[in-house]
Amino acid sequence: MKKTVDFNGKKISYSVYGEGNPVILLHGFGEDDSVWKNQIPFLKQDFKVIVPQLPGTGESELLDEMSMETMAASVMQIADAEHLEKFVVIGHSMGGYTTLAFAEKYMDRLKAFGLYHSTSIADSEEKIANRKKGIDFVKKHGALAFLKSITPNLFSEITRNNNPDLVMQTVDNIPNFSDESVIAYYEAMIARRDRTDVLETAPVPVLFIIGKSDGLIPYQDALSLSSLPEKSYIYLLENSGHLGMLEEVEESNIALNEFLTEIYN
Repeated sequence: MKKTVDFNGKKISYSVYGEGNPVILLHGFGEDDSVWKNQIPFLKQDFKVIVPQLPGTGESELLDEMSMETMAASVMQIADAEHLEKFVVIGHSMGGYTTLAFAEKYMDRLKAFGLYHSTSIADSEEKIANRKKGIDFVKKHGALAFLKSITPNLFSEITRNNNPDLVMQTVDNIPNFSDESVIAYYEAMIARRDRTDVLETAPVPVLFIIGKSDGLIPYQDALSLSSLPEKSYIYLLENSGHLGMLEEVEESNIALNEFLTEIYN
């Protein structure tokens, strides 16, 4: 069921599937809620699955001030609208940055949280320089051309070689983003602070789903971060890059289901 909430005068869209203990799934940069299309039918059998479109994506309006903190606050608005008490938030990539901002501010509302191909580490100078080049590209050629140029490299070499149709299909179905949204996301990612301390002090379990061939979040770095929380659940996707929910569907579903079942039992 598709729903909306008002957040600071802006419409935020989200969908709700199934019944039971709640989990909120946050998509990453250049994606919308459809990135979870293979997980929703599986998880909704046992859980209440809430999938927002982050501000600036799909039917959700861009906020006047775009940051990880404001996006996290918009997710909290959804949780309150759904009358959630304790729940799980799992974010992919940029959605993971939002999840960490959420955990920092609303830890008392969390049963657990998860980073799916994501990191607590702030952008390096090199990463910031690359994002600024991306912003320049968007200004010259538009958001769609930019997203089409970077999406194939999100997949592992294994996926690109063995399942080129998946890569092509993903590129062909890139959501329609305004240039303004894509630039706002990049600026927000550049500005975000390091939240490794959130992992170090987390009083709740933390899920890490790591792609062995993730070109954006090197798996050794992700493994190092996974040792920081008091209680971590770690799943390594052997054949995935940065899009394990599409590249290794069954393994991803098992990881999410095992984690949620354990947390709620």
